[in-house]
Amino acid sequence: MEFASQSSLGVAFERVEKRYGGLLAVCRVSLQIEPGEFVTLFGPNGSGKTTLLRMAALLVRPSSGKVSHLGTDGLAAEDVRRQIGLVGHKALVYDELTAQENLNFFARLYGLDNPAERIAQVLDSVGLGKRAGDAAATFSRGMRQRLAIARALITEPRLLLFDEPATGLDRQGRDWLESTLDGLHRAGATLIVSTHDESLAAIAGRSVYLQAGRLVGDTAAQAPPVAPEMRGGR
Repeated sequence: MEFASQSSLGVAFERVEKRYGGLLAVCRVSLQIEPGEFVTLFGPNGSGKTTLLRMAALLVRPSSGKVSHLGTDGLAAEDVRRQIGLVGHKALVYDELTAQENLNFFARLYGLDNPAERIAQVLDSVGLGKRAGDAAATFSRGMRQRLAIARALITEPRLLLFDEPATGLDRQGRDWLESTLDGLHRAGATLIVSTHDESLAAIAGRSVYLQAGRLVGDTAAQAPPVAPEMRGGR
């Protein structure tokens, strides 16, 4: 799997909180993920995993606390955002566009010049090279997820964030996903993956556990074992 030639990007959360009205989604979380790490996030529904990923992607501002990216050398937030790839549990591709047209649209949004070669490269890297001219509406769930990953790779990001990427995939799709994530990590990417799939935790170097918006476990800190019910949900 091809990846950016630049060094990977880490992220640090310093006592971050996020409120949506009266709802406290993330509560005083302090967590540092070093460049090049592969980290899985576990926790039940409403534990704050998605919010944490969206803060890491600079799509959501914390209500308090600080999110910083390690290895940005003082870049502006917009420049940092271009170096982050986010894949949600929903593919969010345009059905009426072909795979190539989907990627070309996002390449233009990012201001990439002459992106045709890059688009061909990332479609080949996710196994969609031969389907480049086919409409996304004709794709299976697994193929749509591959297209979403290709979209995330179009800017050669240094940090990749995945929110429940295995949702709806069959066993073959899950095997492909595990292989792809492992390949991206081996190629130098920093990966943060929200999941309830233990097989993904097995290939990651570290697992972090959230509950009710709070950090309750981190294998890097040799935290106490987390109860089985903590391992499911979004």
